[in-house]
Amino acid sequence: MVVAVFRYRLRPEADLGELESLHGRMLHHVRGIPGFISVKDFAAADGEGVAIAEFESIESLDAWRDHPEHRLAQRRGREELFSEYRILVCGLLRVTEIRT
Repeated sequence: MVVAVFRYRLRPEADLGELESLHGRMLHHVRGIPGFISVKDFAAADGEGVAIAEFESIESLDAWRDHPEHRLAQRRGREELFSEYRILVCGLLRVTEIRT
């Protein structure tokens, strides 16, 4: 398993409606990538956003990175939406689960 952690801050002038629409379209596309497992989004109290995406392999993550619609969204993010971002790609070292 490979995990991508996308940490970001929005520009003050970012169009939140457009961001929500773009996010929905990207969810639709990523769910069609073979090897995609899940994605969850979080917002911190200090305004930072975090998305955590899980893929079966680095190849499936790279397929998502290179998806044509995702490439367009990446460019829009850099140019219109995000004041800063950081992407961390992590390999799985250990899993501990507790279920009741």
